[in-house]
Amino acid sequence: MRQLRIATVVGARPQFIKAVPVSRALAIAGYRETLIHTGQHYDFRMSGIFVEELGLKEPEWNLDVRSGAHGRQTGEMMVRLERVLIEDKPDWVIVFGDTNSTLAGALCAAKLGFPVAHVEAGLRSFNRVMPEEINRVLTDHCSAALFCPTRVSVDNLAREGITNGVHLVGDVMYDAALLFADHAETKSNILQRLPCRSGEYILLTIHRPANADNPQHLKEILQAMEVLDAPVVFPVHPRTRSRIVEQGGAFQGPAISNVHAIDPVGYLDMLMLERNARLIVTDSGGVQKEAYFFRVPCVTIREETEWVETVESGWNRLVKAEAEAVEKAVRSCSIPPEHPAFYGHGDAATRLVQLLGAGSPVDDQ
Repeated sequence: MRQLRIATVVGARPQFIKAVPVSRALAIAGYRETLIHTGQHYDFRMSGIFVEELGLKEPEWNLDVRSGAHGRQTGEMMVRLERVLIEDKPDWVIVFGDTNSTLAGALCAAKLGFPVAHVEAGLRSFNRVMPEEINRVLTDHCSAALFCPTRVSVDNLAREGITNGVHLVGDVMYDAALLFADHAETKSNILQRLPCRSGEYILLTIHRPANADNPQHLKEILQAMEVLDAPVVFPVHPRTRSRIVEQGGAFQGPAISNVHAIDPVGYLDMLMLERNARLIVTDSGGVQKEAYFFRVPCVTIREETEWVETVESGWNRLVKAEAEAVEKAVRSCSIPPEHPAFYGHGDAATRLVQLLGAGSPVDDQ
């Protein structure tokens, strides 16, 4: 039997994390994988560190597209990716999530006639202002295999008329969290480097354009953190750091007494920060889920979320970027009595690789 050929397209920090368990499952199955890095995230701390830290193999291709306006960035990815896929001739092209790298990989593969497998399919915020929402919808509608992390995502696809090739497999980010949580305990020393103790601090992450690029939103969020009676650990995304500096902020030392701004951290350090936080404040989709994985209450500074089950179960609260609203949500958070297994059992990568090897998609709902 001919060896199955897989082309995996990644480009942003969360996609490297999701790719690790999938790449391992592909290797165990004996499939040949070509890992293609679009270059969307090119800072070592946002991409290369995952090769070094998690054992992800070096990408065979780095398209080195880097930052830019959505149209230019996505178009340049497609131009460079097209040459690679024509040369590689994969049986499947795997894309993850909802970034410009996701959309570029899906559109390019579909136009060339290579079947697309979308990992983390069916997520919807129902907010078409978000670039990520456009990327999700278009990717799902040109994919041959749609690997859904939750029942909600399966239902979302059905409402759009997508039922063929839909598979409820669980969440590969949960796979990764289980895979590396104990490893982080022995390899990470991030807690020893912070002036606060486990279970006492609030973890803050802000990176979405709606917050990072909005001076008023960013100001309100930091004002809310300033009045809290707990230390706040703030790994500052490069985009957010630039915006704060533009507004006259400084990172030579904490400008706010209880807010400890630190450089972006690797995945293992981030797992430790999440796992040991008293509470997490974020606008990241992935961090919302990881908070849930580790049973840490979360406040999400957005008006909607793709991970509605975290809100409905009481583990996550949505709040506008207003200082008073954020402060109130943080102070009123508590740990709910139940913690349903929304995201599977840690075998999503194995299940989706088995389905890819089975040939034509078969409903698995």
